[in-house]
Amino acid sequence: MSKPERKYDTIHMGRSSIDLYSNDIGAAFVDIKSFAAYVGGSPTNISVGARRLGLDSVLLTGLGEDPVGDFILNYLEQESVVTQFIKRKPGYRTSAVALGIEPPDRFPLVFYRDHCADFELSIDDVLATPIAEAKVFQFAGTNMGREPSRSATLYGAELAHQNGVEVVLDIDFRPDQWHDPRAFGVAIRSALRLVDIVIGTEDEINAAMLADPSRVEITDSVSDTKVDGDVEEAVRRLLSMGPKAVLKKQGDRGVCVYLRDESGKIETIEAPGFPVEIQNILGAGDAFAAGFLYGHINDWGWYRSARLGNACGAIVVTKHGCANFMPTYDEVMNFTETHGGLD
Repeated sequence: MSKPERKYDTIHMGRSSIDLYSNDIGAAFVDIKSFAAYVGGSPTNISVGARRLGLDSVLLTGLGEDPVGDFILNYLEQESVVTQFIKRKPGYRTSAVALGIEPPDRFPLVFYRDHCADFELSIDDVLATPIAEAKVFQFAGTNMGREPSRSATLYGAELAHQNGVEVVLDIDFRPDQWHDPRAFGVAIRSALRLVDIVIGTEDEINAAMLADPSRVEITDSVSDTKVDGDVEEAVRRLLSMGPKAVLKKQGDRGVCVYLRDESGKIETIEAPGFPVEIQNILGAGDAFAAGFLYGHINDWGWYRSARLGNACGAIVVTKHGCANFMPTYDEVMNFTETHGGLD
């Protein structure tokens, strides 16, 4: 049976921000002298990455009626991301992020998301977006942190599910965006019956299935957050709740794809990474998601799609920022040709 024709390849729902990245590589945060201004936010990054690879990508986010919102919108329009469904939210601020860069493993990250516009996305905003006309509806776990964004996101996933649109969840665990780590797991698990594919790190997968908040260790860098637990058991539990696939991101070791068949049996596929010298790890997971979605939508298979995602992530970790450095299709193909190929 052939798949129905869809107007768009992907719709991405969630946060957007201005990202201020330290220009002083290796300097402690207190010693930073200047920042570069980029565009960020996980679904926003993925929409840009997908568009640069050649997909028709739509972004559903909320922006304040402020110059920062203008900055983000202008950038997205230059990138040819479909922006007509982005909502301006009077009385709310566009989000901001500040990041220190101390490679290889310290990247202190500070979010400014009080009274932010993207948490004000509503069910009406979802209804005004052509979710049924896309091949994939992708959302981030952070969307679930507050109302009305939580209900709007669940409604978007419901609409997608009802219309045969594949639903992809990027777990996106940001502990400082939640009043209680247990609430994060409750919110994520409430959406899993609507989700086809889940993407996350080992810590994020454990956090999504976690009941005990004492097992979450939050350091001075959000990216250093650790969640204890048996990730294999967490994956099994997660797959039993609805999704057909979990993609566990493993840094330079690549990605492990877990697939559940109709009988409940789980198959694993290891897709190795591409070792490179790290400048900044932020945005690598979003680049992976964009690359994986490109391959998946084009029927490349799980292994090759994950390898393409790994290549996109490897390119971005050598760069200074996120959305602004997502690779084009030609760039990632040239990279893979000089690093052993995709197969």
